[in-house]
Amino acid sequence: MIRTGLNSDLGFSDADRRENIRRTAEVAKMFSDSGLIVLCSFISPTHEIRDLARKIIGPDRFVEVYVNCPIEICELRDVKGLYKKYRLGLVRNMTGFDSPYEPPLHPTIEIRTDLWDINKCTRYLVRQVLKQVKYRKGK
Repeated sequence: MIRTGLNSDLGFSDADRRENIRRTAEVAKMFSDSGLIVLCSFISPTHEIRDLARKIIGPDRFVEVYVNCPIEICELRDVKGLYKKYRLGLVRNMTGFDSPYEPPLHPTIEIRTDLWDINKCTRYLVRQVLKQVKYRKGK
């Protein structure tokens, strides 16, 4: 919804990816300021982009979740056909191929979707996020 609405004017260049995350972080901050727990799922390919989101949202409220999956498994699960289009030369700026990807160095939470099914991943994510909320409110 963000890419087709608020950020529909952005492409997938490095500058547009940065602006996509900047705008999204500003929106997430507004919701968080309202007292909500906000989960955002975005490709944020570089340390610099993730640090920008952390700075906007606030380091005391930012929880970095690394959804870790080998590229080979991502290609097998390619429901949008983007990897296939990339391999055929129809798509450019593909994260991890001709566009950079820097894995998080110290994510707060890491989920290995190649090892767990969707239900286990979801339960783990919810449990870990709630732990972070309780821990951070206790500070």
